[in-house]
Parts: sequence; structure tokens; C-alpha cells
Amino acid sequence: MSPLLEPPASDEVAPFWDATRRGKLVLPWCRSCERPFWYPRATCPRCLGDTVEWRQARGDGTVYAVSVQHQPGPGRDAADGPYAVALIDLDEGVRVMGNVLACAAADVHVGMSVRVTWQALSDGRQLLQFAPRE
Repeated sequence: MSPLLEPPASDEVAPFWDATRRGKLVLPWCRSCERPFWYPRATCPRCLGDTVEWRQARGDGTVYAVSVQHQPGPGRDAADGPYAVALIDLDEGVRVMGNVLACAAADVHVGMSVRVTWQALSDGRQLLQFAPRE
């Protein structure tokens, strides 16, 4: 697989990226309404609370939607073959996006159980990805 374009790091998502270096998935939680949210930001999108903390997530989820890409995307070449981009509903109650690896892209389907896996980036961070749950 060719090297992926790497997401930028910022102070707001530093706790997420730091946890990925240890192979841990963390989510921002609002301390006011006690619910997680995604994507990371300074205030809760539900109650507008501004007391946010990062809590570890299990990383299990279900494919909500999937799109199989047959053309190379950013940082990919044709030799990488088709790949599956999916929206994943994590058991904690948030929806995230990632690729589903460790199976043929055509086998990824809505309702499929998945778990977090990681893809190393050049600076020690790891990219959130998913694999079928056994």
C-alpha cells in the first residue's frame, strides 16, 4: 500500500493523536451532559457545555454506511486496489469515518460488526481504521 496523506495535528485533537501512539482510542466527552461526541471541538454540540474531557473507548462498532472506492484516493495508487470507506457507529454512541481493512472491500456491508485497528503514520501517530470483528 502506498503512503497515505497524513492528517494535520492541532492542539484541539492532540489528546486523540497522543492516545493513538499507544494504540488507544479516546473520545471527547461533555462533562455537562455526560455524552461523547465526534468530531473533537471545544464545546459540546448538544448542550454547548465547554467542559470536555477525553475518555477511552472500546473501539467496537457497526458499519452504518459504506462506499467502495475503485479509483485511487489521496496518497494512494492504482496498485492499492479497491478500498472501503465506511461510517461506523461506535458502541459509545458516536459515528466516525474510516477504512475497513483485513477483508475484501466488496465484503464490507451495512450492519457488519467491526473493531478498531490502526495504521502507522510516519510521525508515530496511528490512523483510525477498522477490521471485521470476529
